[in-house]
Order: sequence, then C-alpha cells, then structure tokens
Amino acid sequence: MDLFTIISILMVLVAIFAYLNFRFLKLQTTIGTMIISIVFSLIILGLSKLFPELIKFEKVIVGSIDFKKLLMDGLLSFMLFAGAVHVNINELKSQKWKIVAFASLGVLISTAFVGGIFFWVLQQIGMPLPLVHCLLFGALISPTDPISVLGILKKVGIKKSMETTIVGESLFNDGVGVVIFLTLLQFANAGNLDGIEPLGIAENFLVEIGGGLLFGYALGRIAHKAISKINSYETEVLITLGMVMGGYALAGKIGVSGPISMVVAGLFIGNKTYRQEKKETTVDYVDKFWELIDILTNAVLFVLIGMEIVLIPFTQQLILVGVLAAIVVVVSRYLSVSALIMLLRKWLSFDSKTSLLMTWGGLRGGISIAMALSLPADVSWYYIVPVTYLVVICSIIVQGLTLEKVIVRITK
Repeated sequence: MDLFTIISILMVLVAIFAYLNFRFLKLQTTIGTMIISIVFSLIILGLSKLFPELIKFEKVIVGSIDFKKLLMDGLLSFMLFAGAVHVNINELKSQKWKIVAFASLGVLISTAFVGGIFFWVLQQIGMPLPLVHCLLFGALISPTDPISVLGILKKVGIKKSMETTIVGESLFNDGVGVVIFLTLLQFANAGNLDGIEPLGIAENFLVEIGGGLLFGYALGRIAHKAISKINSYETEVLITLGMVMGGYALAGKIGVSGPISMVVAGLFIGNKTYRQEKKETTVDYVDKFWELIDILTNAVLFVLIGMEIVLIPFTQQLILVGVLAAIVVVVSRYLSVSALIMLLRKWLSFDSKTSLLMTWGGLRGGISIAMALSLPADVSWYYIVPVTYLVVICSIIVQGLTLEKVIVRITK
C-alpha cells in the first residue's frame, strides 16, 4: 500500500472519529478521538476471528507508520510551536522560577521516584527488571503533555498562576525528559550504571537545553525580522511554517534540543511579533492557521495512539503491571512535586493545593510512547512498551476525563 493511500485512510478515520466525538461523546477532541480509536481497534480485534482481513488491514496501516519518527521528527515540532505561539509570555515570566524548577529538577526527581518505586514493585510481584531499565521508564514517563491538558484548563477557568505553571512546565519538560532518557539509555546499553560522569551529564544538559533555548531565540528573531517587513498573511504563514520545519531539522543536526527550540521560537513569534506589533490584518489568519495545525496534528497523533493497540504485545501479566505502573506514576508525581515544593518554599510561594492540582493535571502523552518505541529490543522493550502504552491511556482517559471535576472539587 502506497504512502498516499495510507495517509488518506488515516485522515478519513480521523475525520470520522472527530465527527463521532463532536456528535455523541462531546469530549475534548484529543481525548474523544483517542477513545473512539481504541474502541474501533478493540472491535476490529473482536471481529478478527470472523474477518481476519480486517485486523490485517489495520496492522498494515499502523505498521506502515513509524510512530517514533512521525512524532519525534515531525508532529512534535508543529504541536509544540502551535501550543507555545498562543501562550502569553508575560504570564510565563510571572511564574518563571517555578516553571524552570518543575521542568528540569522536577523531571529528574520524578525519574528517580518512578524508577525506584517501579523497581521495588516489580520485585514484589516476581517480575524484576534491571534498575537502569526502570529508571529509563521513569525518564520517558515523567514529561507531561501540554496538548491534552491545555484545553481542559482553559475550559475550567483554574487560577491563572496555576494554569501558567502547569502549561509552562508541560511545554518545557519534553526536551528535558528526552535528554535524561537518552543519557540513561547509554548506561542501559552498557548494562549498568558504572562510569557515570556527572560533569559529562551536566555538559550534555547544557548543550542540549541551553543550546535549544539560544537556537530557538535565534530562530524567532530571524522570523520576526522577516515578518516585520511585510504585511501578507500568506507569506507570514509560509515563513513560520518554514521556520518550524527547517529549524527543528537543523536543531537535530547541530545537537541541540528541537522541542525546546520550538517552544522558545513559538513564544517569541506569538508575543513579540503578534502581540506587541499591531498587525490586525494578518494576526487572525496566522493564529487560525496554527490553531488548525494544532487540532489536526493532535487528532492524528491521538487516533494513532488508539490504533497502535493492535501492534503492541499484551499479556494478562503485563496488563496488571501496566495498571500498577499507572498508580506508581501518579504517586511518584505527587511525591516529586511535593518534594520540590518543600525544597523551594523558602524562596517561592505555592498555593496549598499545588501538589494535588499538578499531580492530577500532569497527563502523559504521545512523547512517552515514542520514546518507549525507540528502545532497543534488549532494553526490556517487550515489558516497557506495553506498560508505557497502558500508563498513557490510563492517564489520558482517567485523569483527562476527571480533571475538570477534580479541579472544581479541590478549588471550592
């Protein structure tokens, strides 16, 4: 089956699932389309004995798409830029130290908590994995997803400072999580944690994270200079599109964080170019273009997450581990947020409900699945991938569907 046919079938399914969600479920688009996609895949699995060609057909479609490449080398750049371009940078600045702490040190602490607790749980149920593999799982599951939670928080009308902290953390912690994951993967490939060089890790962080910040700022300035000299929405859309695609590809080539570069560039363009300068004729068009790209890329991603179920090897034992891991991730999130608040309380002020809100608002998304799928087979691939998938599904469905009620209850 050729690529165009596969993309066409996928887009038809995305359109059908989005329609069914809007018509009947009326859930947030990403959550609703993913739920319908999972139900669709389960129905196909149920009918596979009667109509084996159906399951083969879905496996051909999903198997022809490299999920990791599609997300990490494609959709992620659009999603992060589109998310950041609509964020008010002045609001981020008001919470900057909290965001920096949660998006960096918070991910490290969460990785340690998830990895350590998951390692202990697996030992108790007779399914031990090497500690470094458990820490890898902690690193890939710790980044939170800005896409899933953004629409929900805006709808609920949570306190602005809290919304800004949660969204800001989610925008930046993807890049940090990827760096930690890749660092731990080197040790996992070596089979142990020996030979860890703190200076080497710090240098890697500085290059990836610091380089991503600077590169994103440079991209934003260049695009801003070009856009400020014209007043044509068609050309401006093309400039931002070229900056996102070319900039993300170049970031990977020069060894800096592409995700962080896109967030910084999005914040710069959204605020410096389209908030400070009054270009009323073009702002609306550019805004709506990236809003549509945001909806489209997320719909495709979450439909694919739902359809991936036919390719992931599940067993009853792994389903049990996945459920336990989902609980471990939530508990670890609460512990890591609480620990960081205790460390920083002397310098920063926090609301009394911060730990609870950030725990339940910390949804996991496609980037965790993409990192899991990128693991080599000898790094517990057949354990970590199904468990990661189940944790992400539980997070999006359970936390996503109840987040609004939890926020209302907590903030009463």
